[in-house]
Amino acid sequence: MYNLLPFNRMNKRVSNRWRGYQLLCLLSLSCFSSTSWAFSFNDVVNQAETLSKQNYVKPERNIPNELSSLQFEDYKKIHFDHQKAFWNDKKTLFKLEFYHQGMYFDSAVKINEIANNRVNEIKYNADYFNLRELNLDKLANNQLGFAGFKVHYPINSKNKTDDEIFTALGGSYFRVIGKGQTYGLSTRGLAIDTGEMSGEEFPRFKEFWIERPGPNQRHLIIYALLDSSKVTGAYKFTLIPSIDTTVTVEANLFFRDSVKKLGIAPLTSMFLFGPNQPSPILNYRPAIHDSNALSILANNGEWIWRPLNNPKRLSFSSYTLDNPKGFGLIQRDNGFVDYLDLDDHYEQRPSAWIEILSNWNRGRVELVEIPTADETNDNIVTFWVPEHQYKRGDKLNVKYRLHYTLNEQKRYPNNIARAVSTRLSLGDIKQANLIRKLDGSNAYVIDFAGSNLNQDTPVKVISSINNGKIVSTDLQYNTVNKGWRVVVRFNVDDSKKATDMRIQLASSVTDELLSETWSGQYPGQ
Repeated sequence: MYNLLPFNRMNKRVSNRWRGYQLLCLLSLSCFSSTSWAFSFNDVVNQAETLSKQNYVKPERNIPNELSSLQFEDYKKIHFDHQKAFWNDKKTLFKLEFYHQGMYFDSAVKINEIANNRVNEIKYNADYFNLRELNLDKLANNQLGFAGFKVHYPINSKNKTDDEIFTALGGSYFRVIGKGQTYGLSTRGLAIDTGEMSGEEFPRFKEFWIERPGPNQRHLIIYALLDSSKVTGAYKFTLIPSIDTTVTVEANLFFRDSVKKLGIAPLTSMFLFGPNQPSPILNYRPAIHDSNALSILANNGEWIWRPLNNPKRLSFSSYTLDNPKGFGLIQRDNGFVDYLDLDDHYEQRPSAWIEILSNWNRGRVELVEIPTADETNDNIVTFWVPEHQYKRGDKLNVKYRLHYTLNEQKRYPNNIARAVSTRLSLGDIKQANLIRKLDGSNAYVIDFAGSNLNQDTPVKVISSINNGKIVSTDLQYNTVNKGWRVVVRFNVDDSKKATDMRIQLASSVTDELLSETWSGQYPGQ
């Protein structure tokens, strides 16, 4: 059984506003168990639209106290019998396994198989699960259901069929990995009013339909019905396992009520500390994070790199754009020496890049950073917020493709250098006696690297700051990575507020931009 810790992180919050949010599980529509027509995405769309015209019904909690009172470590002791994996007896590379209800996953999700032009519900069976480690093997649980499911595929070895590549558990959360990757950040179907004073609403995938793949088929089609008090939705996921696994998402949304802040394609991750914000407590690990920056590709070709922070208070950042090309949470540091962690191997956590496949018009990429004292909290959320305000009766269709990769560099064109490292330091100056002296400033040391940079490249620094003053921007060629290092020293005006800076490399001859835009934020105290 894979590590469920990131799902546990989703339910913890580090302020009064965020405490008490628990992931709600999934409820199924009472519907057919078998049909004879050719089921398609339009059937899910019709169900979502019909559901949006009905009153919202909260999911029913249907599990006994013995299961609802389980702690995280106990929940992991519920084991699925691998010999009973769905499609084990079929000629297909894909297998399905399921999650048992328990802990705060206390409502059932309906899961259906589509095969031979028929829809058949995959019925819950207590014999699928082993509860002996909890001494609950005699528990009467035949009336329960599934909390979610996971997909297995031989991605790391042709002979290994137990490689888990996709999991859906809790609300509209799902996680995906490719070859040689381990679970890190999570993806969500939709975010509603995240960070608003009214409180966040957590939509849920209440029913799934999964097409049985053919013998040589290397993709899997999953449909999902989303439900919440303000929005319903029909989702189609096309999952293609590979070195970089992709998931193409088509979503048709229907609004029961007005939404103040609609979050499209949300990503959730964890950032505890790193070189740009070292640990306040002595730690042998240089970094602990599932992602270390937000990356954005604007419609005009500008690449934006925003290193993540673990702030002292809830923080919001936004980037207003017209029809962006993509954005994502990136794990750029992917070497063992970047973390030195033999247990969690953060270097194996993938980046998630969202390639936008439809016109998203004007809006903003919003980044929410939440204070956290440990790595068990998912404290980073990002999503797209349309400028248009959606109200009751409105509809919205979106399409995008998720890329899960350990090689985020390949997204970049050859004429754009990347900020390959960001390190925070106290500002200093070298005196005539060669001794370095602190000058009272702070400094970011940013290394840019790319095939378009070399020692003979005529380079200049373009910089800006708010809530502060830039003391100096020193430029030095880095002979190790064949790029340029920028040391920006700065003073802060109001230490209680965040200080935002932008650093770019440009040709000193033609003014052509040579690098992505480093968009760093020095957190307030």
